[in-house]
Amino acid sequence: MKSEKQKMIAGELYNALDKELSQERIQARLLLKELNDSREDEGPKRRDVLKKLIPNKGKNLYIQPPFYCDYGYNMVVGKNVYFNFNCVVLDVMLVKIGSRTLIGPNVQLYTATHPMNAKERASLLESAKPIIIGEDVWIGGGTIVCPGVTIGDRTVIGAGSVVTKDLPADVFAAGNPCKVIREL
Repeated sequence: MKSEKQKMIAGELYNALDKELSQERIQARLLLKELNDSREDEGPKRRDVLKKLIPNKGKNLYIQPPFYCDYGYNMVVGKNVYFNFNCVVLDVMLVKIGSRTLIGPNVQLYTATHPMNAKERASLLESAKPIIIGEDVWIGGGTIVCPGVTIGDRTVIGAGSVVTKDLPADVFAAGNPCKVIREL
């Protein structure tokens, strides 16, 4: 029988109130508090916290606090990635971010989702779909990336966009819903 964590990572309906998952979220919240309360001159402390919070990260991950995520361990982050102020990553499932990606302030990456059927939703079960972001991507401030979206390499997303569908490489896309505006 699968654990709730195994179901979560597999994208199946799972109980987020499970004891193991609740404890892991608490651990992440404690690390996030350390990160978010750290001072600008405490670079080594921030790097140590990020090493624990996001173990699957490349060199030179820079996160400008405040930052929020569910678990941290479901994020796979390339080299030289930058998160600006106040980003939220609901990493219930894989969030893969390619090298040299820039993420603007107030960007939100949501893998978590809930059943559309009201009776299923009332069961308090939820599920997730992965988010894959290519290399050299720039996501403008205030953008929301929805569950299951893939963004191709070198794509630029305009500020305030809501990305509900996959975007190819080498385009500028913007809007709600986000659409390709032009090739780059």
